[in-house]
Amino acid sequence: MLSDGPPWDSAAVTAATLADALRPHVDAGEVPGAVVGVLRDGDVSLDALGATRPDGGRPLAADAVVRISSNTKPLAAALALVLAERGTLALADPVERFVPELAGRRVLRRIDGPLDDTVPADRPVTVDDLLTMRLGFGFAVEADAPAVRAAAGAGLGIGPPDPSVPLTADAWIARFARLPLLEQPGTAWRYDLAYGVLGVVLARAAGRPLDALLREELLGPLGMPDTGFVAPAGRLAPCFARQDAGLTVFDDDAGSRWSTAPAFADLRGGLVSTASDLLRFAAALLDGGGGVLSERSVREMTTDHLTAAQRRGPSARAFLREGGWGYGVQVVTPANTPALRLSRYGWAGGLGTLWWSWPERRASAVLLTQVTPPSAAVFEAFTDAMERALER
Repeated sequence: MLSDGPPWDSAAVTAATLADALRPHVDAGEVPGAVVGVLRDGDVSLDALGATRPDGGRPLAADAVVRISSNTKPLAAALALVLAERGTLALADPVERFVPELAGRRVLRRIDGPLDDTVPADRPVTVDDLLTMRLGFGFAVEADAPAVRAAAGAGLGIGPPDPSVPLTADAWIARFARLPLLEQPGTAWRYDLAYGVLGVVLARAAGRPLDALLREELLGPLGMPDTGFVAPAGRLAPCFARQDAGLTVFDDDAGSRWSTAPAFADLRGGLVSTASDLLRFAAALLDGGGGVLSERSVREMTTDHLTAAQRRGPSARAFLREGGWGYGVQVVTPANTPALRLSRYGWAGGLGTLWWSWPERRASAVLLTQVTPPSAAVFEAFTDAMERALER
């Protein structure tokens, strides 16, 4: 339902509106190009500007396939909720029911302490803990944590997604199981290893490979043919890393690490997608689940589950700033961000993608670039332009 606030001009909310706001940033070389998509009252508009490469290359197409990195997490959460509705698992289930390697967790006495200075976990980790990223392990922005360094050394992927990692899901979870947790389950929000564990749990609970499970239970029913762990041939845009000397290739279109199936299908950030596909997912949530999820599951997914103290934690402050966290999405409301007029939910990807939905306006917008770390100026221009249009 639309809000009871001031009247707004839905015709002002188009992809072209957002493209115009981004053009100065593209012209300045902050990103080589950008794809924008807008969903408003069921209508979709797409636009693209710039090129695939800093030196020009070919024009960036509106149907370009990109690596969506952490924009994978909302899809992971939706898949978990589909399985919960089917009775395949319950959100209160301990994850050791499906991953016995994670039974008997130990917890560090201090986050910066040695790996053998631990106490028993107060309770098992649950599926809900994974969805809300209260697993008890993740990025430690406030301290030098030996356990996180050990995770990186074990090849668990602390950093940008890399589908060329040779570990299988079983090998990955076995290595993680050797590490203690940083804090007790359920007590703190930490990015982002919980979603790697979540993928292993979902595949084992369903007894199917994760890529097939995702395609059959979510992507197929929602009509998202270009989303998956392997990029369709010929449509993948190259991705760049921002360095002092300029943009350097992070992953090229030719010979991309996303051109073959990964050994570990990683729900932290392994998917590729398009603007059209992501807007189909956004539309399903705005439509009460799109026939795949129940309205109750959509409400749970898009409601902040964090306490005030958890929102103030170091990792939450670094990644969420003022917002909260639902299941796979950030939730930003006037309650936790007083300057905000409209509530929104969504998430970003560290390789340069961003999605927001404004449920009071039945509107969504996606931004696809391929530069890491993302340009804060581009993200802000995109969000500000959309919110200005929604408030007209």
